[in-house]
Amino acid sequence: MRLKGFRLLTIITALVLSNNLLAQSIDDVLNRGQVHGNFGMDMQYYQVDSLIGASETPDEDVLMNGFANFIYTNGSFSAGFRYESYMNALQGFPAQYKGNGIGYRFASYTNDDMTVTVGNYYEQFGNGLIFRTYEALGGLGYDNSMDGMRINYKLRDGLFVKGIIGTQRLYFEQGDGVLRGVDGELMVNDFFGGSLKNSKTKLTLGASFISKYQADQSSQYNLPENVGAYSGRFLLRHRKISFNGEYAYKINDPSADNGFIYKEGTAFYAETAYSTKGFGLTLSAKGNDNMSFRSDRAAGQQDLLINYLPALTRQHTYNLLATLYPYATQPNGEMAFQGELVYKLKKKSFLGGKYGTGILVNYSTIYNIDSTAVPTAENDSTRMGYTTNIFSVGDERYYDEINVEITKKFSKKLKGIFTYSNMVFNQAVIQGKNPKKYPDVYADIAVIDLTYKINKKNAIRTEIQGLFTQQDQQEWATILIEYSFSPHWFVAIMDQYNYGNTNKDVDGNFNERIHYYFASAGYVRGANRFQVGYGRQRAGIFCIGGICRTVPAANGLTLSITSSF
Repeated sequence: MRLKGFRLLTIITALVLSNNLLAQSIDDVLNRGQVHGNFGMDMQYYQVDSLIGASETPDEDVLMNGFANFIYTNGSFSAGFRYESYMNALQGFPAQYKGNGIGYRFASYTNDDMTVTVGNYYEQFGNGLIFRTYEALGGLGYDNSMDGMRINYKLRDGLFVKGIIGTQRLYFEQGDGVLRGVDGELMVNDFFGGSLKNSKTKLTLGASFISKYQADQSSQYNLPENVGAYSGRFLLRHRKISFNGEYAYKINDPSADNGFIYKEGTAFYAETAYSTKGFGLTLSAKGNDNMSFRSDRAAGQQDLLINYLPALTRQHTYNLLATLYPYATQPNGEMAFQGELVYKLKKKSFLGGKYGTGILVNYSTIYNIDSTAVPTAENDSTRMGYTTNIFSVGDERYYDEINVEITKKFSKKLKGIFTYSNMVFNQAVIQGKNPKKYPDVYADIAVIDLTYKINKKNAIRTEIQGLFTQQDQQEWATILIEYSFSPHWFVAIMDQYNYGNTNKDVDGNFNERIHYYFASAGYVRGANRFQVGYGRQRAGIFCIGGICRTVPAANGLTLSITSSF
């Protein structure tokens, strides 16, 4: 009995020790590294609403988009993945997002100034004119990440090079084209050192090259299988002023976007900025001609875009400004200019008042590029389509806006933001509508945003918006009232009303003068945020940086949850 008891005690002791050793080893691993990530889910219950054109979902009443990122870092090593779930994708998002899967996974390490990444990655060369991959799943359902290998190497102080190879993400699949690219950047002051390193003038130079390979399987055209693009750039800073410029060139790239013409593509971006206390001025210009660049020449919508052509327009957040007439970049040709001035009126001055006043003025204008058509045979592989000079401004205006924003604090409890915008919007070009039925929109938009702080925990915010135009759907009004109880709760109600719509039904009624009511409530605790809403969603367009998606009309219950750790 004693022997059996001793054996039993020995076995128990060994098990306890082994478990302790295992637990200790796990703790050691965790102590040497960190795990972090985030989670997001958007769910909507849809109801039929014939008045606003909200149709029934084809398969089910409840749709959901969700994701979770998990990233482990340990010194110079990191790895992670993103799990995505579309059950099924929310209306307005690409239907190809369906089911569950790993949409992104990678491993990376750094050793002796070299970083190697395998799997998925996001990268950008310069301003992105020839190469940029990024993710905007939440707002646009957009992800053109690379899947392959990337190497970043610091050759010496001030000299960096990176190389990429791989394919692009196409929903839960991969595109056909293979991308290969290299980018180099020289920080002149750091590279040469000496007195230059401490100079007030800083110069950075960069150059990039990227090519795509896609087999020619066309029986109609003789298509180039390897399409290359290159760019050069500089960034010059001197005290409070900076200059940033880039020029890009792409060889002939016949595709569905340009009607399979054999013309080269060009683009440039230039910006100068001056900033000092209480004052800032930025002037920028961008031109692009035939610069649609995809890893699959037959792709459409927002699929498999290799490069990024930013929209030189103000990025708005207020409802009527952001969703009715947002600008979508025209990759086949546009010339854009933008200027922005920021000025802060001093405190206790005549115009600044007790707390000072902030003024922002932004002007942007976008035109076509002047061109001359070159007629050739339909299947002629030398056909150019047209000739042009990228620096030549055409006579067709795509977009024009002057925007003024005044930020004013009236007292310790009351502050406001006052916005006015005068806008011209070319529906035919930007939205692809019939120009005879849909003329240019000339609109004035005004926004009053007031926040009243009742006490340390309670505040009320009110938005009053108005859009005035004689074109399209005519006048709109939006009112929003939001109450927040810090730090956890908020409640909001909103109504959008198309009060100026002159369309009538057969009985002579203004049946399109519709109220879009929406109510929401949310709870925030630490890194966790919950929001529930119910009501109507107006059909419109949602854009981020010139890339857009159509938002259909909807009615129903929404639930949004986000968390991070």
